[in-house]
Amino acid sequence: MDGTSDAPDGLLTTGDGTPLKTALARATRRAKLKAVVLVLPLLLFVLVTFAVPIGQMLYLSVYSPVFADNMPRLSAYLMANPVTEVPGEAAFEALVLDLKDARKNRTHAQVGTRVNYEKAGSTSLFKSTARRLRKIDGPPYKEKLLALKPAWDDLHLWTVMERAAHRHTLSFYASALDLGYDAKGDLVRAPEERRIYGLLFQRTLLLSALIAGLCLLLGYPVAHLLANLPLKYSNLLMVLVLLPFWTSLLVRTTSWITLLQSQGVLNDLMVWIGIVGDDGRIQLMYNQAGTVIAMTHIMLPFMILPLYSVMKTVPKDFVRAARSLGAGPVTAFVRVYFPQTVPGIGAGVLLVFIISVGYYITPALVGGSSGQLISNQIAFHMLQSLNWGLAAALGALLLGGVLLLYWLYDRLVGVDNMKLG
Repeated sequence: MDGTSDAPDGLLTTGDGTPLKTALARATRRAKLKAVVLVLPLLLFVLVTFAVPIGQMLYLSVYSPVFADNMPRLSAYLMANPVTEVPGEAAFEALVLDLKDARKNRTHAQVGTRVNYEKAGSTSLFKSTARRLRKIDGPPYKEKLLALKPAWDDLHLWTVMERAAHRHTLSFYASALDLGYDAKGDLVRAPEERRIYGLLFQRTLLLSALIAGLCLLLGYPVAHLLANLPLKYSNLLMVLVLLPFWTSLLVRTTSWITLLQSQGVLNDLMVWIGIVGDDGRIQLMYNQAGTVIAMTHIMLPFMILPLYSVMKTVPKDFVRAARSLGAGPVTAFVRVYFPQTVPGIGAGVLLVFIISVGYYITPALVGGSSGQLISNQIAFHMLQSLNWGLAAALGALLLGGVLLLYWLYDRLVGVDNMKLG
């Protein structure tokens, strides 16, 4: 007996009389449920540690409620009355009353900081005005406030406050794209001396591409050697490749500082050999050269390992067959071996490039002003200037750029042709 039987109507059934089709459907559902239960912890981990933070970052880049929450009267007035000129008594009354409340709640500095993101000097204006509001005990509010602080008679300041009154804004993205608003509220390019983010994005992409290219040039021969050496030698070489992973990133970076600085080991060696004079030492630190050298060393294992895992699967007989058929060493390599390693090249280049785009510690320590990447500015706004909206906008643009490059890679090469082993 096989546990099935023929029902009177000709349908196959299980031993308990359940139709075989129904039993198979139940078994399939149970298998899927088990798979979901097994995957659920990983899915929750990805959601909590990856998807939710990214979603919060994207929302924070357009959400700024500080002004609206702490200046409710003025925000309501500005949203109902678009600013075309310095407003009248009603707006100044709302301003004075809101500033008095903000002073009591000790939030006036936060309000001034929000306005200061778009108009410099606003933080000190809000603080100094809030301290002297006792002198204004009634109308006319506009006349008394302008006598107290003439800086409030500024159309640009009022257009900035009008934008700040909205909880959702694109101002942070405008700043991240080196754009700004003039006194009339029109979107214009920022002054040339303040156009820094476009340069940083360009520098980040170029240096990341350069680092990925250098890692490919240096890592390809090493990976080839790893894949073709006898096991006892390849294991030793693999330990040397993995050694940086077992060393603190901070230790590796500070070691490069010791090697590359003007009075460092490398310059001393070149002076001793006679390549350069003692007064002509090469500046390899606190510039782009230092960033490229240190990051190439740190990123190299991320290129070698994908290449090695793919090269290990390439049959050695293919190259021997090509040589036996008359192909030279170069032809056999270019036309037979190299195409089979392209998936590893794609994986390694993409991995190194994406990690380099978001790298922070090494450029901060060895890059100086000319070797800083966009990640350093994001960290600055998160930790020092506390302009989280701008930091989130920069991060969102960086994420969008990486996704765009990934899409282009998929269209031109194909993600299916990329593998880690």
